[in-house]
Formats: sequence, C-alpha cells, structure tokens
Amino acid sequence: MKLLNKEELLEKCLPNYLEEDLKNLKEGMKNNVSYLDCLINELQGSVNSAFVDGDITEEQCDYLFKKYVRMEE
Repeated sequence: MKLLNKEELLEKCLPNYLEEDLKNLKEGMKNNVSYLDCLINELQGSVNSAFVDGDITEEQCDYLFKKYVRMEE
C-alpha cells in the first residue's frame, strides 16, 4: 500500500469542479498551451469558491494558491 505525502493529501477530497480545473491546468502545463493564464484564472476562481463555501480547508486553499496560482514550490 502506497502512503500519500502531505501534498498528495492536500489535493484529495476536492469538489468535482475544482478537481476538473486542477486536472485541466496540469494538462495545460504538460502540453505547454498558449492559454495557460486562462486555466490559472479558472483554478483561482474555483479555489476561492471552494474555500468560501467551506468545501476545502484553509490549508488546502493556501497550498493550491501557492503551488498552482502563484507557481511557487
């Protein structure tokens, strides 16, 4: 059985719309698409909505913003 690291855990149990936007951004980054800024904006809106609605924790919100919106490691 594989143990998940903390980052992997923070990307689990996300609302479906947020999972979809995260998947789209990761695919866009992998394929070096020209509309990456649009995918980032879409993810940012979904993270905000999920946090305000109480569907993700503050820790998940901070992690997703840092890693995928601000692209910090």
